[in-house]
Amino acid sequence: MAADTTTLTTDCLFARTRVQVCEALRSVVPGLPEEVVQRVDLTPTRDPSHGDMATNAAMLAAKPARRKPADIAAELVAKLSELPGVAKAEAAGPGFVNLTLKPEVLQGVAVSVLKAGDRYGRSTMGQGTRVNVEYVSANPTGPMHVGHCRGAVVGDALANLLEASGSPVTREYYINDAGTQVVALTWATYWRYLQAIGTDIPADEFGALTPNGLQYQGEYLIPVAQSIAEKHGRSLANAEGGPADPSVWFETVRREALTQMMAAIREDLEALGISHEVFASEAETLASGRVDAAIAKLDSKGLLYEGVLEPPKGKMPEDWEARPQTLFRSTEFGDDQDRALRKSDGTNTYFANDIGYHAQKAENADVLIDVLGADHGGYVSRMRAAISALTDGKTGFEVVMCQIVRVVKNGEPVKMSKRAGTFVTLRDLLDEVGKDAVRFTMLTRKADAQMEFDLDAVVAQTRDNPVFYVQYAHARCRSVLRSAETMFGTESVTPEALCGADLTNLSSDVELAVLRRLAAFPRSVEAAATAREPHRIATYCIDLASDFHALWNRGREDTTLRFLHENDRETSLAKLALVSAIAGTLRCALTILGVVPVEEMR
Repeated sequence: MAADTTTLTTDCLFARTRVQVCEALRSVVPGLPEEVVQRVDLTPTRDPSHGDMATNAAMLAAKPARRKPADIAAELVAKLSELPGVAKAEAAGPGFVNLTLKPEVLQGVAVSVLKAGDRYGRSTMGQGTRVNVEYVSANPTGPMHVGHCRGAVVGDALANLLEASGSPVTREYYINDAGTQVVALTWATYWRYLQAIGTDIPADEFGALTPNGLQYQGEYLIPVAQSIAEKHGRSLANAEGGPADPSVWFETVRREALTQMMAAIREDLEALGISHEVFASEAETLASGRVDAAIAKLDSKGLLYEGVLEPPKGKMPEDWEARPQTLFRSTEFGDDQDRALRKSDGTNTYFANDIGYHAQKAENADVLIDVLGADHGGYVSRMRAAISALTDGKTGFEVVMCQIVRVVKNGEPVKMSKRAGTFVTLRDLLDEVGKDAVRFTMLTRKADAQMEFDLDAVVAQTRDNPVFYVQYAHARCRSVLRSAETMFGTESVTPEALCGADLTNLSSDVELAVLRRLAAFPRSVEAAATAREPHRIATYCIDLASDFHALWNRGREDTTLRFLHENDRETSLAKLALVSAIAGTLRCALTILGVVPVEEMR
């Protein structure tokens, strides 16, 4: 559904033109329901020979107006042809109308970009809709690894994208600091602590003492345990330096291990350019009584009952049992089966705990978005049902799924990290290629598509490397503008000064094509935000970079397309306005992706 154009900034050519199309449609079909008008869309044409924009207005109006789409399209063509900025309007296909704009309209796009500056493409589309984006939320049992990286980058870019579209956004990280995985971390850290004070117990021997075996044996716990030993000495061991009763050490080791692991995770996230406003603790959520409160609220609505579920198909969940349990009528809210909230022994299921946490988030948000791994597919319908039940449908719940990433070098999978023991750490990846390359590459594909992260390709300085290709375009723009400062003076090539250039000199097909691309950016931001797909902005960057490089290369053959003409100041300033607009749009797009545009390639 197209957004109400009144929410979009006036620098959006598509939004302004759509207003005119809607006005024309209302005059052609009087009394047309406003909800139909609001669905009118205006899209770039795939083939420039078909015009600059296409609208579905006639097809949308046909059914409620009880008229043929072609007849409405013919009348729309007549109305739109009269608009001062339209060079040609023509009907196409089953009821589309294509618009070709006059060159001066496209040339004005460069001025819009320059005037908007860092706010080009931003809008108030989401104004008033508070969004909570929860992402990463890795168990604090080890370093951040590549598996976490994609969700971290997608979640962060999505939060940036929603903010650019006007939504107040809360970035949240859920600390899974309760449950069996934290127990396992605590025992593993204690094993390393005993080593730190000089008691070396074989892993299998120590594992026999633990509730579920020694699960975390990576070297990353050695410095954690050493710091505990430095702080507490031998006080957490028995008199001989061996394992003491857990009542002596467990809570101390648990607390300090979690504190240090979360500090390391925050450092890794910061290195990736990510920060969260909220770090919510699972343990605190459980202790606060919010889970019981959420269950009680569902019960008060008559949505709980005692029953026995059918055995699930496929892999058996840990919390399933063939006994009477407290069940939630989630099928009444679109789920495929009712869900257990309390086991037969009265303890809560994992799902119940998650409901309590999401109810907490819903207190301050209109839409909840969870960025999760692709293995959480079965989680979506049940949580959506719970949120709908708890909030009477007022709070939306969405999930963005991220597929795993396979890291390769020289065509082979990258070896596991010694420090981590079982996986490639995020820090390994950042040290290898850098933050911006990691972020941009992770966003070049849709989140739910399989991805191979080729370390060799990411650092290659070739046009096949999208990171290099886009950064090179921005660096080239900046190089041209620096040369122009030398040639014409700094004050002559500021964005403010270039707004006054005679842009009729931007008349070639290749220059107009770039202007069309610039015009499409605000609409691309709106579409990407609506679809929750930040990879669309990376694709836009690649397309704009391609347009710019093509223009640069054409200038080698056709001197009229070159950006700098030492003896023709007027023409140069027009070309420089375009170059500056390209650089500015790339900066705006890269900022959404969390990537820093480079000033020059080294």
